[in-house]
Amino acid sequence: KRKAIGGEFIKVFQDYRDSLEKSINKCPKYLVQGTLYPDVIESCPPPGSGQKHSHTIKSHHNVGGLPKDLQFTLIEPFRELFKDEVREVGRLLGVPPRFISRHPFPGPGLAVRVMGDVTEGNKLDCLREADEIFIECIKEYGLYDEIWQAFAVFLPIKSVGVQGDQRTHNYVLALRAVCSSDGMTADWYPFQPAFMRDVSNRICNKVRQINRVVYDITSKPPGTIEWE
Repeated sequence: KRKAIGGEFIKVFQDYRDSLEKSINKCPKYLVQGTLYPDVIESCPPPGSGQKHSHTIKSHHNVGGLPKDLQFTLIEPFRELFKDEVREVGRLLGVPPRFISRHPFPGPGLAVRVMGDVTEGNKLDCLREADEIFIECIKEYGLYDEIWQAFAVFLPIKSVGVQGDQRTHNYVLALRAVCSSDGMTADWYPFQPAFMRDVSNRICNKVRQINRVVYDITSKPPGTIEWE
């Protein structure tokens, strides 16, 4: 999935480059990316492939997911920095705090937070709605800055539930929130039961296709922060 997204990611830039060349008679040669060191570490192939780092954990769309025929010269100024180091660079450059403190968001977008087929039904719409409720709850409770990253994951399984006096058979949603400093290791955030009850009720009441909410209590390692 990440490799397919990586190919489309580059194709968009290639198409725009071609249209720009026609309009200004100049061909852009460079592609600037915000690649971070964890992306590089996790995207390296297994030993014996000529690489010097770890096994492939996941093919990030901007590293392992890039097509071989890139047709651009890559510029990656943060390639050897961790997220906390990039944030420090941002502070030195005077970047507004609201940008520096934002939670990381995956380059491939919500496609890696929908397990399985992304295009089936309206899974992305359900995920967007549920994720917004989750993040708004975190902000309401004053927890946003205590958490490294928080998000919802749409699971390709259904469970039996009840709404009023009617049986339901809808999807399961997983919530994930972790604490970390560099993204290489992470631990799950210990929400209070009252918060979990509130966010679960809000999601199940407002997102009709979801009737069950679970919370991911897996650290990194053994689990990665994102599910795909």
